[in-house]
Amino acid sequence: MAVLPLMTDERAIVTLDADNPVTARILCTDLAGLRNQALGLAEAAGFATDNRVIVPKAPWNYLSPMLWPRATCAVEAGALAGPDGDLMIGAGGAAARLVAALRRPDLPAVIIQHPRMDADRFDAIIAAPHDAITGPNVIVARTAMHRVTPARLAEARAVWAPMFAHLPRPLVAVLIGGSNGRYRLDTAAARQIADGLAGMMDADRASVMLTPSRRTDAAARAMFQETLAPRGAWVWDMAGDNPYFGMLALADAIVVTADSVSMVSEAVATAAPVMLARLPGKSTRIGAFMDDMVACGRARDFAGRLEMWPVTPLDDTPMAAGELRRRLGM
Repeated sequence: MAVLPLMTDERAIVTLDADNPVTARILCTDLAGLRNQALGLAEAAGFATDNRVIVPKAPWNYLSPMLWPRATCAVEAGALAGPDGDLMIGAGGAAARLVAALRRPDLPAVIIQHPRMDADRFDAIIAAPHDAITGPNVIVARTAMHRVTPARLAEARAVWAPMFAHLPRPLVAVLIGGSNGRYRLDTAAARQIADGLAGMMDADRASVMLTPSRRTDAAARAMFQETLAPRGAWVWDMAGDNPYFGMLALADAIVVTADSVSMVSEAVATAAPVMLARLPGKSTRIGAFMDDMVACGRARDFAGRLEMWPVTPLDDTPMAAGELRRRLGM
């Protein structure tokens, strides 16, 4: 399988024609990780976006999308209503079924992640190397699609710098995910990570700014708060504006739980070294991605100490977006 070359210096692929923009209808279930991948690809390609949320209807919401007899009958009407746009971009299993069903000669279907169905039903598939899918319509990207851009980071840095100005350098951003069916972030796992972060703060005189995600269990959040806040760490309480992009922009180093390809892809798109906090559990696909990030030197496993080494931002979103436009002739 040929992997297209990385392009890490350039994000803007085209400038939108204000009089005749290409509009992508974004089709995803209400999961931030999927939605941000589709939006990131569309934005990097210079498309205008029309965001639609896929809401499965009963009884299909209790079944895997692979078992839906007709995708257009299994979802609420909001995702199906016009206008159609110039192409569809989806991410995830439900989106794969729906964009394949809605595809027309004048409405190309693009899916992010392995669709787990006939690849010929899509005009383009954005896949990872470990998806092991090939074909003339497959674009292989080493990292997940996302919305982390130099411009967005610069904007976030200006907004959030005053909030974190009291924290001494080096400043470590900690990105916490959660249990997902393959990995487990329970109280015991949270305690182990929190203890490692506390040891790093004590031994390396590092400051910590930590953000949980919507998937982080309340008990795990409490564990981080109770362990790290007394040492001066800033732990987001999930209220008010989300500091995520500000933390990415300001970090001298990043620690991120290794349960999410999307979250790690966003971290490695910055100029900061990234350390992976591994979790109990197993996923061949996610594990292969994390191991690749370590093997190429872009990430290291977190061992309770601050590690700093020279890195270059790693981001395949611009490459995939440019290749998508080329293949679709847009």
